[in-house]
Amino acid sequence: MATNGRTVTVFGGTGFLGRRIVQHLRDRGFPVRIASRHPARGRSQFGPHDSQLVFVQADIHDERSVANALAGSYAAVNAVSLYVEHWRETFHSVHVESAQRVAAQAHRAGVKRLVHLSGIGADAASQSRYIRARGEGELVVRATFAGAHIIRPAVMFGPDDAFLTTILNLLRRLPIYPMFGRGSMKLQPAYVEDVAEATVRIIQRAETQPTISECGGPRVYSYEELVRIVAHQAGLAPILVPIPLAVWHALAWASEIFPDPILTRNQVELMQIDTVSSPGLIELGISPQPVEAILQKMLSKCG
Repeated sequence: MATNGRTVTVFGGTGFLGRRIVQHLRDRGFPVRIASRHPARGRSQFGPHDSQLVFVQADIHDERSVANALAGSYAAVNAVSLYVEHWRETFHSVHVESAQRVAAQAHRAGVKRLVHLSGIGADAASQSRYIRARGEGELVVRATFAGAHIIRPAVMFGPDDAFLTTILNLLRRLPIYPMFGRGSMKLQPAYVEDVAEATVRIIQRAETQPTISECGGPRVYSYEELVRIVAHQAGLAPILVPIPLAVWHALAWASEIFPDPILTRNQVELMQIDTVSSPGLIELGISPQPVEAILQKMLSKCG
């Protein structure tokens, strides 16, 4: 599909996934409007002089702000995510209320394509507040914007991520690596660039029927297996020690007393759930990149 000057507004366009989506859209020739509370952050990431990019101030909690950001847009992407709650920034306020607000204003503005980024395993009936909010968010988005496309990424990895990088940093600092339980939970990590590409392909394709695309990598790992792969490629030989999940819950509860907890109960809950996807990337014509290939590139850059 030719872009024909069709503007795409991206909420969360300065985040880990969002800025990759912006880059892929820019590479396709789309004018991109990056909507965020701190436009200066976007200018520092992308540079202030790119004529394809427009930086606008927007607060997803404010209806008028969202409406202004969407005015005249052909498509919209909601890539806003929250993993640690802070004051009014709760899972429900971000993943449900604000998701509905973006969908409602996109519908009102005549937006033709809405892509909503959710998460693998999203379930409105889940006991996990995070997973439940993701599931409820999907429901309200599709009820509000009937043609919305949902993308459910598995845990994502890539340079400057919060996943493989965290594992690697811990392995380098700790000769004894504490695992979540016995490390048996299943993961199917997705390369962040693949998920960004999937988003753009959904915007570009001629088919308009709403879809739910689950995006995972080419291989399923146990958590322990993934830690061992990271350690091996980094030339490390740690001792892996299983730590009961009850201990992790207690540590998370204690950590949450502080303003910026290093561990939350939500994160511990997520590490108890298998996150395996259907072949959404392949269905979009994308050959997903494996952890091993990208990890090697990450290691060569960081030394």
